[in-house]
Amino acid sequence: MRIDKWLWAARFFKTRTLATQAVEGGKVKLDGVRVKPAKEVRPGDRLQVQVGEYAWDLTVVSLSDRRGPATEARTLYQEDETSRARREQQQRDRGLHASPGGDLRGRPTKKSRRLIRRFTEGPD
Repeated sequence: MRIDKWLWAARFFKTRTLATQAVEGGKVKLDGVRVKPAKEVRPGDRLQVQVGEYAWDLTVVSLSDRRGPATEARTLYQEDETSRARREQQQRDRGLHASPGGDLRGRPTKKSRRLIRRFTEGPD
């Protein structure tokens, strides 16, 4: 089975095109080596997958031609414990930091508009 198709079936990427682009961009390595999207993957192969800021170290357990539910997709691979711990720590760290502008919603209120106008145009 092609590596890009397996990554799509295992739900690492939303589309096969995104999986293909990630493989071509060097975000996916098979046994530590960059590969092409048509490279065949077999059970027992070791993969390193980088998606955004998260990295997975996986062992391919089984193959699937179709993209099923997430619970079924998780049975296609086994993640290393160090990889899982590192990813969970990244998620915890990310949750501790507030995103800038996270409290802003929708249009500014009348009071906010007056403050913005006073700041940009100066006092009347």
